[in-house]
Amino acid sequence: MNTETILFIILAGIIALSLALFQYVYKSKKRTKVNMLLTFLRFVTIFSVLLLLINPKFDKITYFNEKPNLVIAVDNSESVAYLKQNSRVKQLIAELESNKPLNERFNLEYYTFGKVVKASDSLSFDEKQSNPALLFDKLSQVYGSSTAPTVLITDGNQTYGNDYEYATNRFKQPIFPVILGDTIQYIDIKIQQLNVNKYAYLKNQFPVELIAVYTGDSNVTTQLIITSGSSTVFSQNISFSKNNSSQIVNITLPANRVGVSSYRAEIIPIENEKNTVNNIKNFAVEVIDQKTSVAIVSDIIHPDLGALKKSIESNEQRQATILKPNDYISQSNDFQLVILYQPNNNFRLVFDEIDKLKLNTFTIVGSQTNWSALNGFQSHYTQSITNQTEEFQPTLNPNYSTFIIDNLNFSEFPPLKSEFGETKFSVPTEIILYKTINGTQLKEALLSTFETNGRREGILIGEGIWRWRSQSYLDNQSFTNFDDFMGKLVQYLSSNQQKTRLNVTYESFYNGNDDVKISAQYFNKNYEFDATATLNITLKNKGTEATRTFPFILKNTNYEVDLSGLPAGDYSFTVSVANENISKSGEIKILDYNVEQQFLNANVTKLQTLATNSQGTSYFIGDTKTLVDSLMNDNRFVTIQKSSKNVVPLIDWKFLLAIIALSLSAEWFIRKYNGLI
Repeated sequence: MNTETILFIILAGIIALSLALFQYVYKSKKRTKVNMLLTFLRFVTIFSVLLLLINPKFDKITYFNEKPNLVIAVDNSESVAYLKQNSRVKQLIAELESNKPLNERFNLEYYTFGKVVKASDSLSFDEKQSNPALLFDKLSQVYGSSTAPTVLITDGNQTYGNDYEYATNRFKQPIFPVILGDTIQYIDIKIQQLNVNKYAYLKNQFPVELIAVYTGDSNVTTQLIITSGSSTVFSQNISFSKNNSSQIVNITLPANRVGVSSYRAEIIPIENEKNTVNNIKNFAVEVIDQKTSVAIVSDIIHPDLGALKKSIESNEQRQATILKPNDYISQSNDFQLVILYQPNNNFRLVFDEIDKLKLNTFTIVGSQTNWSALNGFQSHYTQSITNQTEEFQPTLNPNYSTFIIDNLNFSEFPPLKSEFGETKFSVPTEIILYKTINGTQLKEALLSTFETNGRREGILIGEGIWRWRSQSYLDNQSFTNFDDFMGKLVQYLSSNQQKTRLNVTYESFYNGNDDVKISAQYFNKNYEFDATATLNITLKNKGTEATRTFPFILKNTNYEVDLSGLPAGDYSFTVSVANENISKSGEIKILDYNVEQQFLNANVTKLQTLATNSQGTSYFIGDTKTLVDSLMNDNRFVTIQKSSKNVVPLIDWKFLLAIIALSLSAEWFIRKYNGLI
C-alpha cells in the first residue's frame, strides 16, 4: 500500500470521527453511554463508506510447495513390439506407477509418442512412424519454465522428422533414456534408402537411386533384383566388406505404360541374416503422357514470380516458364495456361494471342498494373483508376464450389497490395477469397474464378503472394500446404472439364506408412456446398475381391475418409451420395512397406549422446532400479517452496458491506429504542 493511500485512510478516519462527534456529542450536548455508542456506530459507517471510495489494495501472499515433474515418455511405435520389448515396457510403467517414494517426490506425467504425441499411459505399440523430435518440441512448450527430468523409454530408432539427437537445443531438461531392444550387432544387409520421382513421362526413362548398407565383418556378395509384376527389369551383383559397408546403385527404368506402375526392389538375403524384411522395398511411379506447361508473363521483376514458379513446379507434372511479353508471342503454342502478372501496355499482343488460341488465363494485378490498358484489353472486369493503393487481407469463402479448398488459415496471412476501390465484373464469378480491411470483410473478391465462352479464367487482386508462401512455411514448417492450394488452382485453370457437383481428391498410390485419406466435396443443384449430405465410399480389393464401405466425415468445408491401416494392394472405389444418383469412381494402390520393421537393434549410441548432452544418464531396460535410485538421490530435483502474491482491492471484501449494514441497523434500532427518532 503506497503512502498516498495511507494518507487518504487517515484523512477518512478524521472526517468520519469528526462527523460522528458533531452529530452525537457537540450537537446534542450529551455524553451518555448511548451517545458514545451511537458515535462509534456512526464513525464505523462513515469510515467504511469512505474506505470503499478510496478502495485501498492489499497484498495477499500464499505459500505452497511445488514438487518437480517427472515426465515418462514412451515410444508407442510398432518397432517396440517388433523388437519384442512391449511386455517389458508395460512392466516398467507398472513399476513406476506403484513406486510410492517416487510418486511422493515427483508429479509423474505420462506421454506416448509415435507420429503424434499424446498425454497418456495407454500403450498399443501400433504407431506407424516414430518422431522423438516432435515429442521434445511439445514438452519444451509445456515444461519450459519448470523442473521436469524426462525418462525416455524407446529403442532410439527414428523414422521421420528432425534429428532428435539435437533436441537439447530447445528442451532444457535432463533426459534419462531407457534403451529397449537387442544391442548385439547381427549380420545384416538392408536397403537404407530408395529415391525415385513420383511421376514419369511416357516413352521416357526415369532414374532410381538405391542405397544399400551392410553390417558385418566378412566379405559378402549378393544380388540386387528389381521386378515389376512377374518380370525382372533389373539385376546386379553387389559386394560388401567391413571397410566397404555401403553401396549406391543408380539405374534408369523405362516408362512404357500410362498409369501407376509398381516395382519391388530386393537384395537377396545372405546366410545367417536375421532380418530379411529390410531387404525389400516396394515403390511405384505414375506414368503420364503429357506435362502441363505454364507461362508466367511479366514485364517487371518481382518476388512473386519466383514464388509462383516454385509453387507450380513442386508438382512434377507441371513446368513453369517466366517470359517477357515479346518472348511469349513466339512460344505461345507451348503452353496450356498463361499467368499474366501485372499487365501493362506491352501486353496488347499477349491478349490478342491468348484470344486467338482460346487459352485459359490467371491474371494477377497489383500496384504496378496499368489498369487503363487492362480495362481495354478485356471486357470481363473493370477497375476505377484512383492512383491510390490499399492493402487487403484474405478471408476464405466456405461456399466456393468449383474445387476443394483447404483453409490454410488465410485470415492470418499478410495483406496483398492493389489499386484502391472495387473491381466490377461483367460475368458471373466464383469467389475463393474475399477482401478484408481492418478486420471487416467486404463483399468484394480478392481471388476468384469464372468461365466464359468455354474458357476458364482467374484473377488475384493483389501483389505479394510470396509472403503467403513464406507464412505457410512458418505455420507448417513446409511449403506443401500452400503449393497444394496453388496446384489445385492451376489444375482447374489449365483444364476445360465440365463443372460437377461431386469432386473427389486422392493420390494414385500411397506408401504403406502414409496416411491414406480421400476427400470430397458435394454441392446442391445451385452449386452451394451441402454440409448435410451423406457420402460413402465403397472400396474393393482387386486381389481378394473383398468389399468394404466407409462413411465420409464432415471436416470444415469438405468430407474426408481415413483409410489408413488397409493392407497393401490394388483397390478400386466408388464415392456415392445417399439419395442421389451421383457417384465418382477411381483406383488407388497401397504399397507394402513398414518402416518400423527395418531395425534390428536399438540406437544405443544416439541415446547415450542425447543423455550426455542433456546432463542425464542412459540405462538399459534391465537397470530400472538403478534409474529410480538415481532420480531419488539427484539433488537437482527437489521440492521448492514458492509464494504467490495476489493484490486484493478492498471493494472485493464483502464483510465490509456487512459491517456497514450492521452498524446502520444497530444505530437505527438504538435511536428508535431511546426515542431519538
